Amino acid sequence: MVLETLNPMHYITSLVPDTMPVATVPILILMCFLFLIWNHEETSSIPGPGYCMGIGPLISHGRFLWMGVGNACNYYNKTYGEFVRVWISGEETFIISK
Repeated sequence: MVLETLNPMHYITSLVPDTMPVATVPILILMCFLFLIWNHEETSSIPGPGYCMGIGPLISHGRFLWMGVGNACNYYNKTYGEFVRVWISGEETFIISK
């Protein structure tokens, strides 16, 4: 017991589990905050599917591949109106129709 108390590694190993959760909470909060800032996009005044961390463009492009250009344009025009912002091949594309 005396040798354990004199061993400096005993103090270091007993200290690490106590300070680890206290140090990780601010780091996780900071990482979440930076992730939100990084993924923040200005909201567009043009209607269309949302960006949602890159999922919106994937769904939009998939719909054009699956339905074809004509049917997909008709779908977006019925859903969002005459002027719609969508993504085709990762590029923002505007559909204007009446």
